[in-house]
Amino acid sequence: MPSVTHEALVELFKNRPRLAAEMLQDALGHPVPAFTEARVEASDLTEIVPSNRRAEVIVVLLVGEQERPAMAIVVEVQLGVDPDKRYAWPVYVTQARARHRCPTRLLVVTTDPAMVRWCSRPIDTGHPGWTLTPLVLGPRDVPVVTDAEQAKAAPEVVVLSAMAHGRSKAGEAIGVAFLAAAAGLDEERRALYGDLVLFSMNEAARRTLEAMMKSGYEFQSEFARTYVAHGRREGREEGLREGREEGLREGLQAGLREGLREGILKAKAHDVLAFLEARGLGVPVDLRQRVLASTDIDELDRWVRRAAVVSDARELLATPGLREGLLKAKAHDVLAILEARGLDVPTEVRERVLASADVDELDRWVRRAAVVSDTRELLVTAGS
Repeated sequence: MPSVTHEALVELFKNRPRLAAEMLQDALGHPVPAFTEARVEASDLTEIVPSNRRAEVIVVLLVGEQERPAMAIVVEVQLGVDPDKRYAWPVYVTQARARHRCPTRLLVVTTDPAMVRWCSRPIDTGHPGWTLTPLVLGPRDVPVVTDAEQAKAAPEVVVLSAMAHGRSKAGEAIGVAFLAAAAGLDEERRALYGDLVLFSMNEAARRTLEAMMKSGYEFQSEFARTYVAHGRREGREEGLREGREEGLREGLQAGLREGLREGILKAKAHDVLAFLEARGLGVPVDLRQRVLASTDIDELDRWVRRAAVVSDARELLATPGLREGLLKAKAHDVLAILEARGLDVPTEVRERVLASADVDELDRWVRRAAVVSDTRELLVTAGS
């Protein structure tokens, strides 16, 4: 049975017929003829061959008012090794060529970098001079789309970009570009593409985008409502499951309410961590556990706001005055380690340590204090 990813890629090329031509020319550098329309044609190739031969998508580029076929493109999505395809693909190409009576190309699409080489292998048909070399669109060939206007003009391209690069550093920027395009989509495509983009994101980017949608992102307030209405997969579904279990004991309605609350708590906790990670702040294990264990929605909302402004993840839980106490405690730790090792601490070093307002710097000094042979080495920076 085809996977969700497989079917989603097929759907992208069906929804935007010119996508096949764009990827051939812009991504792979294979020119296509000028055309006035790109149309998805019937992919059933059984008319000539008495067996069930069905390509996944066949796009025909048409020219002029008479809609003359200028080129046919057979689009195949391949996510795993299938030796049968090396026999089927030449059939797809020749039959599409015979039906539409125009030059025909085979475009194989894969999201798996390891599959690119297998898909690209020339297929020796056995006839002299007839070797079919598939044109393969792999993740590295798909453009990184981070421009909002480009995304609006070609939503399927930005979704394809998310599927190829969503787990990279560019994932969040791609997702934001998609949000700009989503408002112009019909409800069905908006829901489908939104799920695909979020599914393709790395965790930090996904949580950030979810939070942006939930907070009424200017391009996507409608999409936010649509997405929330369908439920937060991890938080709400788990909450509903827990709610149903509780409902068996105390009544279905009470259980569902509790389940939803659990889901909301989990979703908000993940939003806090996502903001911190998206800003490049390290999240210690004990802090992560504390956030995930919170059962106070107001507290989590407060942490969501603070996650956007703190300079150190550990400041998230600090109340006014605690940061100064943390700095002072770490400074004294540095000095205590040096003195416990019997090292002399000059006045200027002591004053410099006690004056530090940088938690990371103090942490670095704590580690160095355990290994330096001379206290003055503590403040030496790399390369000095």
